[in-house]
Amino acid sequence: MIEHMFESVKGQSLCHPGPVRMNMATGPDPADLLGLPWSTPLEQWPHEYLVSLPRGISRHVVRFVSVGGVVYAVKEIAQAVAEREYAMLRDLARDGLPVVQAIGVVADRATPEGVALDSALVTKHLRFSLPYRALFSRRIDADLEGKLLDALAELLVRLHLAGFAWGDCSLSNTLFRRDAGALAAYLVDAETGQRHPRLSEGQRDYDIDLARTNVAGELLDLEQAGLLPETVDPIETAESVADRYNRLWAELTAPQEVSADEWERIEQRLRRLNDLGYDVAQIEVDEVEGRPRVFLQTQVVEAGHHRRRLQQLTGLDVQENQARRILNDLDTFRAQAVMPGNDVDEVTVARHWMTDVFEPVIEAVPPELSAKLEPAEIYHEVLEHRWFLSEAAGRPVSLEAATRSYIDNVLRFRSDEQALLDPDLMGLGSPDSFES
Repeated sequence: MIEHMFESVKGQSLCHPGPVRMNMATGPDPADLLGLPWSTPLEQWPHEYLVSLPRGISRHVVRFVSVGGVVYAVKEIAQAVAEREYAMLRDLARDGLPVVQAIGVVADRATPEGVALDSALVTKHLRFSLPYRALFSRRIDADLEGKLLDALAELLVRLHLAGFAWGDCSLSNTLFRRDAGALAAYLVDAETGQRHPRLSEGQRDYDIDLARTNVAGELLDLEQAGLLPETVDPIETAESVADRYNRLWAELTAPQEVSADEWERIEQRLRRLNDLGYDVAQIEVDEVEGRPRVFLQTQVVEAGHHRRRLQQLTGLDVQENQARRILNDLDTFRAQAVMPGNDVDEVTVARHWMTDVFEPVIEAVPPELSAKLEPAEIYHEVLEHRWFLSEAAGRPVSLEAATRSYIDNVLRFRSDEQALLDPDLMGLGSPDSFES
């Protein structure tokens, strides 16, 4: 982590009495961030520095700022806690886990009168992400509760596999991005988390119990606000988090005993793990009590099987379900474009698919609509829209026609999800933040 100390920025005096210390590893020019009013308590920052984003439950004062066209979340917190959370977020990100990007810590803050202020943790806002309250306010998804809890359970499983005990699992501490009709969850708050080589069953159970309690309270809050359908029971729905977690955990980690001539069962399981987005690093085989049988223990090391394969083929960096959907479309394109008997490698096919199929769809989106959804989600929705149009017409509809119809009849009426959202339109209050 690189340390910068400044008393002025680009020839202008800062409004703090002494040097501000900013620890950063990567990110923007530190001089840009140092131009912010660090000598003022965060809750008193002038509105001209702030941008409005949906507000959620927060234990700390958090504000969003835009610097050089990039949106950052600034959380005011004690220096030791800020530096610990910064290091934890960086550690988790290096291991490929879905967390917000930690930018730096601003320390040694003080008012012009010399009153010491808490440090500030700076993270980069996750584009196209929404807190759970904003998702419920829009209510685009019919099965929103199920999708949210599936995403939360999968996030908790991934963190536990990496030895991370969250200590405060909740919807409030999570951001969600659309993922080919499903949702992908990202950890926002690592303040209470601890990293271990491996978690005990008791540590995992503690996180699950906290998740149940927190989610129940959050759903009851939504119910009171009139944002939860009458058919959804907050307590029963929260209880399902444990069931969702346990099913996925068992699929990923349960040992499997097979005989020497049943290796097709192992292959089937490996394919199921890949379908869930996970790769297997090691298979341990042992005889059981001297019998001619083997004991197989899969060691799951990383999620994102389809995501990595698509990135290798096309360079696209998308969510896991989006990658799976796009790979299916790419396989269809290959079957239609390659003559039988011709041996064309998949990289060449992927390059033609990008230029002939994917890019024309994205380029057809008018600039004023480009902030509605991220490109991979737009492409997924175009494919879904094309299927519905073809069913209604009783014949295949071209991708070009489906794209025009989707833009005019669906995308144009979607809310922007890129970055800047007006919380007043959703009844979520002032530009306080949910990134806590």
